[in-house]
Amino acid sequence: MVDNQRMSIRELTPQQARVRHAEGAVLIDVREAHERAGGMAEGAIGIAKATLLAAPAQHLPSHTREIVLICQSGKRSADAAQALQAAGYSHLASVVGGTVAWRAARLPLVQPLLDAADRDFYDRYSRHLLLPQVGEAGQRRLQAATVLVVGAGGLGAPAAFYLAAAGVGRLRIVDDDVVERSNLQRQIIHADAALGTPKVASARERLLALNPHIQVEAVAERVSSANVDALLQGVDVVLDGSDNFPLRYLLNDACIQHAKPLVYAAIERFDGQVSVFDAGRQRGVAPCYRCLFPEPPPPEFAPNCSEAGVLGVLPGLAGVMQATEVLKLLLGIGEPLVGRLLRFDALQMHFRETRISPDPACPLCAPDRTFPGYIDYAAFCSHSA
Repeated sequence: MVDNQRMSIRELTPQQARVRHAEGAVLIDVREAHERAGGMAEGAIGIAKATLLAAPAQHLPSHTREIVLICQSGKRSADAAQALQAAGYSHLASVVGGTVAWRAARLPLVQPLLDAADRDFYDRYSRHLLLPQVGEAGQRRLQAATVLVVGAGGLGAPAAFYLAAAGVGRLRIVDDDVVERSNLQRQIIHADAALGTPKVASARERLLALNPHIQVEAVAERVSSANVDALLQGVDVVLDGSDNFPLRYLLNDACIQHAKPLVYAAIERFDGQVSVFDAGRQRGVAPCYRCLFPEPPPPEFAPNCSEAGVLGVLPGLAGVMQATEVLKLLLGIGEPLVGRLLRFDALQMHFRETRISPDPACPLCAPDRTFPGYIDYAAFCSHSA
């Protein structure tokens, strides 16, 4: 029966549709705004399918006037015509092949009137906008988001690059170090010309060169108990690009206190690991960093990159994974690495996932625990060693 109904909708070639429009038919492009930004049939009115069908009388007051619908390939316009027919509209047609066929027939296309900001938005994020899981609404959420990136080094460099490219509206990058020549082997956000300059300044310059429509707040400070609360103000997600245990524990505790998700990674030599700790928002359900590491290991079992070395591409792999998790959290899509630790061996290219359960006796994230306050994290890690 559906097929018979579909046959009742006239199908027009682009050339026929152009003639019908010239003779008084209303031509409506039912694609989304970001799709129409690439060009639409001359004379068409842009009304997204969902908007049109939600209130057809608002856009089509006459039930008897001829209406010709066009989309990208012809399917959406045919579906919209079926829905309008069911709503009482009687003079309907759909353009076979849609705008693709219109363009192939070399019929005139026009660019919709957009201001410079919207034009850049639709062009820059066109591949995101095609994804149903993102779309314009999701991209606008990214545009309104703030991410704290702790560290502009091996992990923060690739992560920040991809977050900026993805259109995260505000990046707050914190690091008190300066660019050294030994950084350039893996910290790809910095260039040789930036040697001796603060890493956050170098990062800000490169990120704005990539995407001048975001905001990059460069904070040339060491993260401490004294400033961590201020750094987390207004933040949606925290990305941990640190390389030492005292700072990891501090970030974990602060994220629990402020109910912020923490995207974690660590690297050494050829190995890396990534997870998401979201205990601040999911007490008793999601673990925190302390549930995984109640105490830090002795230094000899956890050397940093300057002591053990690291394959240059390894932080890129881990940092891009972190950026992926951040985007998933901001968009509310997929399954973030909450309660899961993803470990990888780059030499063998093996990946292994380990489940992490929340510790009911955790001194920070157990449901009945009140926040105990920040501690001397350097002393805590030194004592544990």
